[in-house]
Amino acid sequence: METIQRPELLSPAGDMERLRAALAFGADAVYLAGQEFGMRASQANFSPEALAEAAALCHARKVRLYLTVNTLPRNQEIARLPDWLRMAQAAGVDAVIAADLGVLSLIKQHTPHMEVHISTQAGVVNYQTARAFCELGASRVVLARELSLEEIAEIRARTPKELALEAFVHGAMCMSVSGRCLLSNYLTGRDANRGECAQPCRWSYRLVEEKRPGLYFPIGEDGAGSYILNAKDLCMLEHIPALARAGIDSFKIEGRAKSSYYVSVVTNAYRIAIDGWRKDPEGWTAPPWLLEEVRRVSHRQYSTGFYFGTPDQYPLNGGYERNWDVCALVDGWENGELLLTQKNRFSLGDQVEILEPGAGPWVCRVTGLRDGEGLPLEAARHPQMKLRMDCPRPFRPGSILRQERKEQEG
Repeated sequence: METIQRPELLSPAGDMERLRAALAFGADAVYLAGQEFGMRASQANFSPEALAEAAALCHARKVRLYLTVNTLPRNQEIARLPDWLRMAQAAGVDAVIAADLGVLSLIKQHTPHMEVHISTQAGVVNYQTARAFCELGASRVVLARELSLEEIAEIRARTPKELALEAFVHGAMCMSVSGRCLLSNYLTGRDANRGECAQPCRWSYRLVEEKRPGLYFPIGEDGAGSYILNAKDLCMLEHIPALARAGIDSFKIEGRAKSSYYVSVVTNAYRIAIDGWRKDPEGWTAPPWLLEEVRRVSHRQYSTGFYFGTPDQYPLNGGYERNWDVCALVDGWENGELLLTQKNRFSLGDQVEILEPGAGPWVCRVTGLRDGEGLPLEAARHPQMKLRMDCPRPFRPGSILRQERKEQEG
């Protein structure tokens, strides 16, 4: 059984690029999927070889690696699971995340030394269920998202101390909260419980009267329609002390389908918040610049989910806010120049920010820009090209150069 001495920061990794971002910006653990049995079927995910490489990268940094085995497998899939579990164990996975009792029994039978975390898909909402999973050999439960902090505190008080509690603290919220949704399957034939959700809850809906086909009425007062099923995103960044007091051992960030930029920024924000709270548990509050950081990634309106009671969960406007672009990634620094790999266009004179792991953004203006051969440029126009930019101070490789979208300025 695992014993966690401090809140663990658990970040998502949809592919190797996002895994490296999570490691660079301070994750204590990452979770990802292999090419089978994971709830993100549309993502690149990790082959057996990539899984072994990921485990080696994580362990070199003393970071733990968790593998999702959280689909509900059908009869024809079960026979493949034992060999797949043995492959994961050989690759160096630290724990698997499972939702199905049959999967749990196979893990215990074929990889008995593998730690098992019970997925939020299992809907653990009370201490008795948490105890039962512990008795069956689970070392952790990922709590259902519809729990309040008060309920979580009671679960913590009534369960064995060696059973770790994990909970989501940031990211998208499923309309069905803890999953088991049938809406996608019904409307599109894509099964959400097998990692193929089409997200119909994010669609804009209007009312049609049976005898007036083609005449659409908005549901509510917004002329763009009403997103009646489209949940707000979760953000608990300013409530780190309350999460810790409730007894949550692992703070989980949603987002295996999100960009490496999202993983970097959100991981960095929660890393700084957790470390700041640990230094001053009684007096810490989230600084305004840190709260602004999580608004510089693509996100929907934020809420605190169910942690403080039933939320105002469904906004009229269900769209994303996307106000910032990644210009380039930092490869190094030498002789007063940042060495960069370009991602999006930027130009001489632009105001940009550089985000380095463990720090807040550093604002500067682009005063000198050259290509990889040292020839001067007015603008960086070609993604993946190597660049040199004047910069008086060094930044660590993996730091991010970004700028606010020009159409948002003014």
